[in-house]
Amino acid sequence: MNKSELKEFLDAKVEQYNRPDFLDTDPIQIPHRFSKKEDVEISAFLTATIAWGNRKSIITNANRMMELLDNSPHDFVINHQDADLDNLAGFVHRTYNDIDFRFFISSLKNIYTAHSGLESVFAENINSDSMQPAISGFKKIFFELEHPSRTTKHVSDPLKGSAAKRINMFLRWMVRSNATGVDFGIWNTISPSLLSCPLDVHSGNVARKLKLLKRKQNDAKALAELDTSLRKLDAQDPVKYDFALFGLGVFEKF
Repeated sequence: MNKSELKEFLDAKVEQYNRPDFLDTDPIQIPHRFSKKEDVEISAFLTATIAWGNRKSIITNANRMMELLDNSPHDFVINHQDADLDNLAGFVHRTYNDIDFRFFISSLKNIYTAHSGLESVFAENINSDSMQPAISGFKKIFFELEHPSRTTKHVSDPLKGSAAKRINMFLRWMVRSNATGVDFGIWNTISPSLLSCPLDVHSGNVARKLKLLKRKQNDAKALAELDTSLRKLDAQDPVKYDFALFGLGVFEKF
């Protein structure tokens, strides 16, 4: 396929998968249970954090997280006392456990009380063409409190070579338009043009087959290469192609 044919093909796949039907099998359904901005942000961030492995298990455990937060994540984060964190005991999703969960709640409280919230923290340290420095800056703020060393692995740092798939997915959810009822578009301080595709085994393999990506590892360098390719197809909303790459990989075994 030449460039125009590839764009036409991928645009059609975006149209096919960027629709509310997508929510039925995707973890993004969890934050769609909420309407308050802060509830959406916090539930989305926690859901994205555990978004690896079997998607049914991700959804089940993200629902469990919300139950443990009394289905009012912002209120729980802001108003919890240390004793309330004992209610999180026993939670586990793969390598993410109640030790990590407890710290995440404490750190989120710090972010909302001392740093004006998640959007404000991510809006810092953006450079002219990428959110990746902002993600690295977010990780520094997230772990500015005393924390278990084990927990740092659950927030990626693109400046240390990670593709930061889960955080880039979270940012897609928050920043991209809600026009189709899938993403939320509740963060207006960040341009969709700066977003990066949540690069994983599925989107990476499809991108390589379509010659959008040459690098074999799914790391920060591969992400930068894919960013360049997708921005040539749509400079204003490059990450819409996440729907095409993911759908082709997961649903069509492309």
